[in-house]
Amino acid sequence: MRGATWMIWLWGGGIATCASAAPEAPIAPSEDDLPTVVVTATRSEQDPYGVAASIDAVDVQARPDALGINPSEFLSGIPGVLARDRQNYAQDEQISIRGFGARSTFGVRGVRLYIDGIPATMPDGQGQVSHFNLDSAARIEVLRGPFSALYGNSSGGVIQLFTADGSETPLFDLGLAGGSDAAWRVNANARGRSGGFDWNLDLTHFQTDGYRDHSRAKRESGNARLGWSIGDGGKLTVLVNTLSLPNAQDPLGLTRAQFEAEPRSVAAVAEQFDTRKSVHQNQLGAIWEQDLGGGHSLRLLGYYGHREVEQYLAVPKAAQANPLHSGGVVDLGSDYGGSDLRWTWKGDLAGHPFELAAGLAWDRQEQHRRGYENFVGDALGVRGALRRNEIDTVSDFDQYVQANWRLADAWTLTAGLRHSEVRFDSADRYVTAKNPDDSGRVTYAATSPVAGLLWRAADWANLYASWGKGFETPTFNELAYRADGRAGLAFDLVPARTRNGEIGVKLRPAAGLEASLALFRADTRDELAVATSAGGRTTYQNIGKARRDGAELALGWRFAERWRLQFAWTWLDASFRTPFSLCSTTPCTPVPAGSRIPGIPRRNAHAALEWGGERGWRASFAADYVGGVPVNDLGSDRAPSYVVAGADVGYGVELASGQLRTFLRVDNLFDRRYAGSVIVNDANGRYFEPAPGRTAMLGVRWNWRL
Repeated sequence: MRGATWMIWLWGGGIATCASAAPEAPIAPSEDDLPTVVVTATRSEQDPYGVAASIDAVDVQARPDALGINPSEFLSGIPGVLARDRQNYAQDEQISIRGFGARSTFGVRGVRLYIDGIPATMPDGQGQVSHFNLDSAARIEVLRGPFSALYGNSSGGVIQLFTADGSETPLFDLGLAGGSDAAWRVNANARGRSGGFDWNLDLTHFQTDGYRDHSRAKRESGNARLGWSIGDGGKLTVLVNTLSLPNAQDPLGLTRAQFEAEPRSVAAVAEQFDTRKSVHQNQLGAIWEQDLGGGHSLRLLGYYGHREVEQYLAVPKAAQANPLHSGGVVDLGSDYGGSDLRWTWKGDLAGHPFELAAGLAWDRQEQHRRGYENFVGDALGVRGALRRNEIDTVSDFDQYVQANWRLADAWTLTAGLRHSEVRFDSADRYVTAKNPDDSGRVTYAATSPVAGLLWRAADWANLYASWGKGFETPTFNELAYRADGRAGLAFDLVPARTRNGEIGVKLRPAAGLEASLALFRADTRDELAVATSAGGRTTYQNIGKARRDGAELALGWRFAERWRLQFAWTWLDASFRTPFSLCSTTPCTPVPAGSRIPGIPRRNAHAALEWGGERGWRASFAADYVGGVPVNDLGSDRAPSYVVAGADVGYGVELASGQLRTFLRVDNLFDRRYAGSVIVNDANGRYFEPAPGRTAMLGVRWNWRL
């Protein structure tokens, strides 16, 4: 294990010393058996068992054995979700839900992301999770299926992270973890409550040499949540988030031959051009909640942020000879912000509980986009001449209404409607004799209805059905170039529109046992697909139809006081339903109807067996299966299926003033070689991003009461 970083004194001497400080207490009944509360599906606190939608919540604090850097560490147990750690912090994680977002080559596309209600997805549909601060989080909620459409553009699913409230007893928490490839993380967290004021403050530092060559990264993040109870039924919450990711190296993908010969290697151009990315972001938000009496309440959210991105790409010099090319260095400066005003009423309708929410949402991003050559003379990987300069503005204005009515003891109806208008405007400031003015604007609009019905067939069985319509606009990156090679933005693209249906059953047949099964279909017209990919640029086209059929199964079973079994399984058949042509080469290559949508495995599963609790010894074993994944529209190659397993062991003790928990974790126990993620439709055939072999990590978390 290259570059292992160990904290042996914490594991050995630390446990021995602390174990004598306090005897092991009897294990109390686990809170895992209590109903989880979620808000993403209905915008109010609900038990997911009684919601006519596929929604799950992950308790982040219940995973003491995680490094706590990437959301993928926590999402493997949710069916329908494929979260891939790319081992590349220059490109962020790959996250898809029921096949939506799988084709994204960087960031998160087709899935809406939120932190405490603040969008981490911009109005055009492009998002990122790099500023998700998991050390201060309470839970992650994942909403799949039709009700995701109530979040507007590009909502094939919704992932929302919630920062924990301040604790009743003030606590200070220090976490350290380190392991293979010189990866280590340290965080400090303080949370508490005093009168009407509560706080949760966190600072996290992470760095790694990376599993592959040329993949070193360092990331520092901070998150603060401050809450004040004001007056009669009022609360103000202030949210502050900051991220610094300087010069994260980008190892790019590998061809199949490179992947099979040496998975740690990089393509030569990555080192020649020193491919890398820097991100700096600061964000401020505030939420005002006011109880108006009589069941009425108001909630007002506002936020503002600034994000700087500089990225060096491996675009050959020859490709940049085209006067319409934007170069090999991307320089983005973005100001973004927005607001959401919501009114809620809870009361009775025809003698049965009824809840109605209506709101207005507005978001805006103004991005100064500049492009430069990535060479000066014979020197590569340096900023050269200016090749692009424009102001790109995108905004949305949405109106939404949602109702939840328990129309009879055994029946609950949930319905909603959202109207969205997304405006794109580009002002070109780089105009030459050979590069004409590319300015332009376009507006997209859609109305998305959703409805669901839940039937309580028995105390232990709920059945439900839901249906809805959604849409997905092109992002500015997809509008950047025209497929015909001419100047100007690709404003001929139109939004993809989806009809989404789902039926399911949720079961609680016994204490500690919970299961669910969902069957779904999503039919999309005007699906966005690649038209050409060559010379460092990708263009897109709308194609006729696509379909995503699938099934999800989940099981959670606490079959003894200290034992828990978790299982999640997904089957997904995602295919293009109409033929189209891929024109990266001449002549164009036909893609026949029935071809699989790339980046999506047909099957994947997760199983985990856990033993123990917060105090004393604990251990777990988990295994994941991912089926073969086509890497391009033609289906000419694919990443093989794989099964990987991991295990961890830990120990927790109660001290007079707090708690100490330690863990040792080993991933990829059997040292399998596999592609953890793929770069869909890569123009150079570098589709494969290798996952690490066997790795180990050792950590400790110490919190004490102040």
